[in-house]
Amino acid sequence: MPYDKLSDLPDSVTDNLPKHAQEIYKEAYNSAWEQYKDPEDRRGDASREETAHQVAWSAVKNKYEKKGDKWVAKDK
Repeated sequence: MPYDKLSDLPDSVTDNLPKHAQEIYKEAYNSAWEQYKDPEDRRGDASREETAHQVAWSAVKNKYEKKGDKWVAKDK
């Protein structure tokens, strides 16, 4: 189910990611939720929600990386 605001995101996101990364996650999740609504558009037997979370984390990892126990913006 799409997220309306950052505070609606899972604790694993809000407790670990900086605000900008949370925004990336929310936008990517919501976009993937729409894009992969049809099961034939997903890989294997992944649910719509699983697929959206995977896409969202991939989007975050394009701009952020984990250093130690913190997520930080990647160097340009």
